[in-house]
Amino acid sequence: MARPIIMTVDDDSEVLGAIERDLRAHYASDYRIVKACSPGEAMQAAQQLKTRGMSVALFLVDQRMPGMSGTELLAELKKLFPESVKVLLTAYADTEAAIKSINEIDLDHYLLKPWDPPSERLYPVLDDLLSKWSTKVRLPFDGIRLVGAQSSAESFRAKEFLARNLVPYQWIDIDRDPSIKELIMKLGADDGHLPVVLLPDGSHLVSPDLNVLAEKVGLQTKPKAPFYDLVVVGSGPAGLAVALYGGSEGLRVVMVEQSAPGGQAATSSRIENYLGFPSGITGADLAQRAVAQARRFGVEFLTASVAVGLRREDPYRIVTLRDGSEIPAYAVIFTTGMSVKRLDVPGVEQLQGIGVYYGAAMTEGATYRDQHVCIVGGANSAGQGAMFFARYARKVTMLVRAPALSPAMSQYLVDRINGTKNIEVITKVDVAEVRGNGRLDSVVLRNVLTGGLTELGCAAMFIFIGAKPSTDMVQGVLATDEQGFVLTGADLPRLNGRPRGWNLDRDPFLFETSIPGVFAAGDVRSGANRRVAAAVGEGSASIFTIHKYLQTV
Repeated sequence: MARPIIMTVDDDSEVLGAIERDLRAHYASDYRIVKACSPGEAMQAAQQLKTRGMSVALFLVDQRMPGMSGTELLAELKKLFPESVKVLLTAYADTEAAIKSINEIDLDHYLLKPWDPPSERLYPVLDDLLSKWSTKVRLPFDGIRLVGAQSSAESFRAKEFLARNLVPYQWIDIDRDPSIKELIMKLGADDGHLPVVLLPDGSHLVSPDLNVLAEKVGLQTKPKAPFYDLVVVGSGPAGLAVALYGGSEGLRVVMVEQSAPGGQAATSSRIENYLGFPSGITGADLAQRAVAQARRFGVEFLTASVAVGLRREDPYRIVTLRDGSEIPAYAVIFTTGMSVKRLDVPGVEQLQGIGVYYGAAMTEGATYRDQHVCIVGGANSAGQGAMFFARYARKVTMLVRAPALSPAMSQYLVDRINGTKNIEVITKVDVAEVRGNGRLDSVVLRNVLTGGLTELGCAAMFIFIGAKPSTDMVQGVLATDEQGFVLTGADLPRLNGRPRGWNLDRDPFLFETSIPGVFAAGDVRSGANRRVAAAVGEGSASIFTIHKYLQTV
């Protein structure tokens, strides 16, 4: 933790040098001494310290300075550092102004010049003031600070991105911290340009693109090598498995992920039926363990990198990223999984990220503490989400279209939900509309049997209504089934006994798509068993067929 700051300001260089010398002699071991020779320089330095997240314990400011008095300067500094100790350094003739400042700016003390000897006329006073300050002030977070608002969907997006990539940060609600709001305005931002990311080096980002944010916080966004044996697109359970086994068996592997490791599985608050974890494990923890394993074997992870194209230049397969860069390799495997289905009813789009969320959105648990939230959906992911939010919310209401939770939900989870006092399950309903202005106020429910409408007041709605394959980038490039899932191996459409467009003498390998050397595994693949363990199994098994293909290149 960085030492707190004592800042002294005086336009007289001799006086400034003397006070700095005396402050360093007594306080240098516990405080960092900063000096400024003008009010403008002091304001600039204070703004930089605030941006860097530094704590200022005490301002010691001369009263008579050109352009701005000490009292006026302390009034401005108070806006950035309201809890800092404020001390005026005055001549005898200025004592009346100093006394007046006690009422105007809550001045903590004034000292007369000269202050010799400091052991009697300086240190005892400052020691007492600093002692009181240290008992009531919590030192600021020493790291990345994310300044945003609950009414900002982009703020939620940045919170989720940092949290899912295990980047430590401090969330600061601009509406609850006037000093931060003052700083943001001085940085040229406002409520319409959130979030603002304050970095430890003093720099800041205003409403950054996730790729820019990823680079600034130290995540890898560009490949290190010019060529790879295997590109893995998507880092869900299947992708993590194939990357791990590929790396452990000596392949040069790079993984391309647009958000964070783990895919949809990483948003699960608890996976309780995964082999080897009798007490369950969170999806995020499972994903991060797999990432750590894969990195041990040299796998590269590109974060906030979106694959938008694929082309074949035998013997190479080339993946194009959204920024226009390309990654050439001998083989590519798509493990992009599935993306959540959108709820297409009035009001959802306007409130997304500010009361309406897709998936568990675990960063918002504390936000809705002691409030009423609802869960839309009746499968396992919805059940796990209800159990997670029941730890924070006053009440959780599950909205289920089916007549009951079973059989779509595992029985162990049904029993757990029925045994949780603050969870209510409403069946045979769907969502007709959501209402609110800048925040969610209520959800309009429709009875699926009678069509009758009822209104349910709640602070947040978390949607778990299924998923669709994430195959937009390969539509028209790879063969897919009617629902958009990628066809592989024996499932590929055939003409005269051979896969259409297939120009090799051999049949496609298991997990190989309609383009030789391009594979698919996990939920994105047609016919896959959509369980976490099954996805891991497919990823593990696919590396065998990838090796067989590489032997032919």
